[in-house]
Amino acid sequence: MAAELVRGNPAVIVAAPTPAAVAAKNATSTIPIVMINGGDPEDLGLVQSLAHPGGNVTGISFGVGVETFGKGLELLKQACSDLPRVGILANAANPSHAGIIKRIEATARALNIEVVVVKVVGFHEFDKAFVTVREKGATGIIVIADVLFAIHGADLAQLAMKYRLPSMHGLKEDVEAGGLMSYGPDFNDHWRRAATFVDKLLHGKNPGDIPVEQPTKFDLVINLRTARALGLTIPLSLQAQADQIID
Repeated sequence: MAAELVRGNPAVIVAAPTPAAVAAKNATSTIPIVMINGGDPEDLGLVQSLAHPGGNVTGISFGVGVETFGKGLELLKQACSDLPRVGILANAANPSHAGIIKRIEATARALNIEVVVVKVVGFHEFDKAFVTVREKGATGIIVIADVLFAIHGADLAQLAMKYRLPSMHGLKEDVEAGGLMSYGPDFNDHWRRAATFVDKLLHGKNPGDIPVEQPTKFDLVINLRTARALGLTIPLSLQAQADQIID
């Protein structure tokens, strides 16, 4: 699909999220690319640095430094009094997930929590993944933000309930569909901000000279209906931190 876009010789390519940005970068080194929610763009080779991208890619990253990826685990730990082991659900096809997993694992070590990583490539593997997490003794699960998981947010919420696994998501839409909690940036805001990058590029600016921006706001969303169904009492101190409560 990226190659087809390049053959059309557009003035600018907007690519979201990470897999699309990587595909676009692999397809062209000359057409300007605006990435949205790029996961660790330096590590993936999309840019030389956030301040000086240096190539044909600029845009907005998914996180702010390495610590943001472990914050979800810290919040899930606050919600669950007993969390000796946690599952991490990742998309095997998303090139940014390997780096995110490493950062969550680092936070888990600091919190003395063991990690069970399961990677899927499609919806048909979801149930097996949850079974594996449960069989290995996890009492909670982190669902890394991903388009595949966003499409099947309601299915993930149902599986988390079926296997009695309090869930932390990277997308608030998953929580609106029935997941327990989410912590992540405002993606709607990112799409609006991306328009300013497109405008600059259409007016002749070099993408390599336009610094990559980072999220400016992260939202914590808690679904109290789901908490009650799981038999969890969310501490008032954690509820006070929430940007949105679903009840």
